[in-house]
Amino acid sequence: MATPETAAHPRFADALRELGLDVEVRRFPGTTRTAAEAAAAIGCELSQIVKSLVFEADGQPVLVLMDGASRVDVELVRRELGAEAVRRANAALVRETTGYAIGGVPPFGHRVRTRVLADRGLLAHKTVWAAAGTPHAVFPLAPKALIAHAEGTLVDVREQSA
Repeated sequence: MATPETAAHPRFADALRELGLDVEVRRFPGTTRTAAEAAAAIGCELSQIVKSLVFEADGQPVLVLMDGASRVDVELVRRELGAEAVRRANAALVRETTGYAIGGVPPFGHRVRTRVLADRGLLAHKTVWAAAGTPHAVFPLAPKALIAHAEGTLVDVREQSA
């Protein structure tokens, strides 16, 4: 088994150490870039995957943590932030803000501190899995601990099915 230092992105391994977190970082030979790929590799429910999604709200980056089975309702994010406009960030802004590429963005350990919104749906599980800084590595954590370490605000921003 790889250690967190070898399985996780170096910046994320540093963040884990700084937070005093001893978690099992699992590295896979195939990609875990999408929530479906990650759930299949881990053998967990799709909703146990944490998607770390960067949005741009009135020109400022914001991170939204969402379960892998759900979609973010951008209008609910806009209302939550009191913003004029919210849109998905492009790949350049994601990398500039977090220091990671799309598909490997962890919920914390970013280059730039941003506001974090965490959807309440993450609390439905005892354990959730999130990216460890690369599209090949993930780590498990209790959702409340993950949200606390991300300094996230618990919100309801999940798209409701019709």
